[in-house]
Amino acid sequence: MQDVASALKNLDENTDNPLFMKLGEAFEKAGEELALVGGPVRDAVLGKRASDLDFTTSANPDKILKIIKPMSSATWDVGRAFGTIAAQIGDEKIEITSYRADSYDKDSRKPTVEFGDNLEDDLKRRDFTVNAMALRLPSKVFVDPHQGLRDLLLSTLRTPSPPEVSFSDDPLRMMRAARFASQLGFELDPDAFAAMADMAERIEIISSERVRDELIKLLLANDPKPGLQILVDSGIAELVLPELPALRLEIDEHHHHKDVYQHSLTVVDQTIALEKSYGLENDLVLRLAALLHDIGKPATRRLEAGGAVTFHHHDMVGAKLAKKRLTALRFDNDTIKAVARLVELHLRFFGYSDQQWSDSAVRRYVRDAEDQLNRLHILTRADVTTRNQRKADRLAHAYDDLEKRIAQLQEQEQLDAIRPELDGQQIMELLGIKPGREVGEAYNFLLELRLDEGALGPDEAKKRLLEWWSNR
Repeated sequence: MQDVASALKNLDENTDNPLFMKLGEAFEKAGEELALVGGPVRDAVLGKRASDLDFTTSANPDKILKIIKPMSSATWDVGRAFGTIAAQIGDEKIEITSYRADSYDKDSRKPTVEFGDNLEDDLKRRDFTVNAMALRLPSKVFVDPHQGLRDLLLSTLRTPSPPEVSFSDDPLRMMRAARFASQLGFELDPDAFAAMADMAERIEIISSERVRDELIKLLLANDPKPGLQILVDSGIAELVLPELPALRLEIDEHHHHKDVYQHSLTVVDQTIALEKSYGLENDLVLRLAALLHDIGKPATRRLEAGGAVTFHHHDMVGAKLAKKRLTALRFDNDTIKAVARLVELHLRFFGYSDQQWSDSAVRRYVRDAEDQLNRLHILTRADVTTRNQRKADRLAHAYDDLEKRIAQLQEQEQLDAIRPELDGQQIMELLGIKPGREVGEAYNFLLELRLDEGALGPDEAKKRLLEWWSNR
């Protein structure tokens, strides 16, 4: 998009939807205003078909319901207190919100909802000028009181109100600024960034759940790096994800090591580049693991004689820190468990290129990764950020070899489901014991045997178990 004319042409073409006319005429007939607003308008100007349909209206929630019920297959009023009614009309799910003129107490997480009486004031309360554009319906008159179209053409994120006012009203907008910078590829207005840096502590009144959801949206952007850098540089990350800025380790003049912070951002980039080839796209668990995989390094860094720097056991420490942070951000247990496991295992491969593993070691790699194996493949490959091309090629070839060996063993031994060749019931019958600790010990013995030697067959497994039992 090069100019205003082409932008407005995009807007017209990408909002050519019979539903918009139908809704606009229904509200007009009822004596109310209706406008498409925010993200759908922005996306239409950018040449994308308007989706995630948000509308704003002069009607109050009761009247919204009255107008749309005859044309809807279903309606929802869970957002009624905030003026929002949702509806299913044909194949489209829409949201319609009454004009608002919210106000916030400086210590509150929630607005005092006040319904407004005109579109222009409603647009003024929105987060950024590029989201403060509207299209009146059914007339399709473009409304842009804050020069959002100009900012869109300049790829700039600017607030309709002074940024200090906007961010004070809803501090989560500071994280949204970072997210939109990544999603849209836009630059953040310098005044807005300065306000973020000055007001960073204001983010602490926002609930962990809202912070988490915004972080998720940022990480699932095509290019999360610019947004993450904004969070770190503004001081916001220090309050919501302190482990990330902590990676900016001071480089001692006598000791040299890779910039862990920049390395981690590069790993996120490389992870995203590899996702599709493994059948994983927009994978939150993987991207979280990539971002957090080295967060154990600050706590484990040791400066050794001769200029060496070590980070012994940073994988184990990092796994614990990842679990703690994700728990504080109210992530679900499955996500927390998966991310922590990947952080714990991300170093396991290194050394394979120096000395090929035994079949037993390969089996254990698969066993320990369990259902995270594909993600571990990606994370391990992405963790190679060396500028030494020879070293990078050597590690890539080594991992190619490991994946081939895993595939071969999987074909031979059903490696995905490695279990002892006798189950608990068979163990108890063979040894003449009851359920208890000894059954678990016997089971673990057989599992280790299976990992070390592969499939032995039930008869050989029984023989080995009896020998172990008699000698224990």
